[in-house]
Amino acid sequence: MVRQVLVLAGLIVLAMPSAGAAEPQHEAQAQSLNERLSGDLVPTHDPALIREGDTYYLFATGGHYIAAKTSPDLVNWHDAGSVLEAIPAWALAAVPGTKGMWAPDISHVNGQYRLYYSISTFGSNRSAIGLATSPTLNRKAKNYAWTDRGLVVQSTPEDDFNAIDPNLIVDAEGGQWLSLGSFWTGIKLFALNSETGKPQPGTKPYAIAGRPAPEGGPAPVEAPFIFRHGGWYWLLASYDYCCKGVNSTYYTVAARSTDVTGPYLGRDGSKMTQGGGTILLRADLQEKERFRGPGHPGIFTDADGTTYVVYHAYDREKDGAPTLRIAPLRWDEDGWPEALK
Repeated sequence: MVRQVLVLAGLIVLAMPSAGAAEPQHEAQAQSLNERLSGDLVPTHDPALIREGDTYYLFATGGHYIAAKTSPDLVNWHDAGSVLEAIPAWALAAVPGTKGMWAPDISHVNGQYRLYYSISTFGSNRSAIGLATSPTLNRKAKNYAWTDRGLVVQSTPEDDFNAIDPNLIVDAEGGQWLSLGSFWTGIKLFALNSETGKPQPGTKPYAIAGRPAPEGGPAPVEAPFIFRHGGWYWLLASYDYCCKGVNSTYYTVAARSTDVTGPYLGRDGSKMTQGGGTILLRADLQEKERFRGPGHPGIFTDADGTTYVVYHAYDREKDGAPTLRIAPLRWDEDGWPEALK
């Protein structure tokens, strides 16, 4: 099966013997999953991945609306058009001047698929998160239909957070939470009503990640994703700047906690609320790394138990095009993740 092949560290390849040669001459490393990806990989920003039946579905920022892609094997990807091909009236009223929907999150909860999405204008925290649901992701199914459920969380210039980049986590007791945030005072976590997928009126958020702002400057942290593994809650977030092509400085950090509300600590004990964490994805060598600014991570665990991190990065060989990237995770002896890029 393809998914089993993806987690192999390498594959021994025997060279054809030349005349008089009695033994194999070399070994060749198997290509990584990222090296094998093909099809409609560009443009991809802010990807979120899920599987229904034998098909993998990816949702991402794309043009004015949420873009969809599909794959039968996680390797070959095909453009599947847009989701929610009109900005809802409530969103146009909540965020005047908005031109589209960003940064989706996809999950399967209570027998339906939930698609959370962001509404904003670039650089502003007059923002909102909306929710749409569908009983299936298969466009050929008779019951395929997205229903917009309206506003989930909103921020205004009077708030200290920015309501974009949503991610749903279901805790070990079945409680539902929505993490979100970009810049300002960082990442927030809202408790949700499990039936509506929205916070109860008056719900106050937990602060779970932030970076001390330099004097006169911003504190770039965004794109949270929380998942459970090994008895821990893991928080991923992106630091520094996306959206600058090959000059993007985005990178992704990980931290863990025994409680969904934190505190989230890096391997060295550093606090995510103070800009800490442990690096998971980064393009370290400016002169060598082809894919720059890896970030806005999502986590997906397949039926065989393999966990993947899905993200975007900017391709130096294609004028900085934002490109889909997927890497299996492995866990070291201390229980920390490593992306097999």
